[in-house]
Amino acid sequence: MELLRDRLPVLAIKKSMELAPWAEVVYGCDYAWWRSVRGLPNFKGLRLAYAPRACDQFGCGRVLIPEHAKSDALRFGDIGTVGGGGNSGFQALNLAAQFGATRVLLLGFDCQDRSGVHWYGRNSWNGGSNPGKTNFSRWIKAFANAAKDLSDRGVEVINASPISEIKAFKKQNVADTLKEWGL
Repeated sequence: MELLRDRLPVLAIKKSMELAPWAEVVYGCDYAWWRSVRGLPNFKGLRLAYAPRACDQFGCGRVLIPEHAKSDALRFGDIGTVGGGGNSGFQALNLAAQFGATRVLLLGFDCQDRSGVHWYGRNSWNGGSNPGKTNFSRWIKAFANAAKDLSDRGVEVINASPISEIKAFKKQNVADTLKEWGL
């Protein structure tokens, strides 16, 4: 899946594209979110989804999560086939590694709800679900298991989410990370 010839795209996850309107890729696994944003008709970049209905109705590129991949392990064999991880963020991280990213900056990967379920509040769209303690535990474990695989593949992941419960990746603020990376 060649996205850009000379660099990797900025990949936003669902509503995070509102914070990064310059994103070139938007990923959301579920149909309910894509329906709530009417498929992002004005977004000019690559739209990716797991839900077949979102792909059919809104023309999103299809990302596959095979039944056996729902074990929450990253997948690297076939580009566009990812591990489940229980959330769009894990799946997008898997996609970024498949796209060839060697550095990934995580923003908003809190995996806790002490300061609100999401940066934008609870999912309020029809059919949207909200995570709870069981979800967060699963997600934290999936990211922890993914950390070694990513490191072994030469992918540096920095977690810039100050209140994140994900401890598997180096934590560092955005400004320091961009400076360190020469950006």
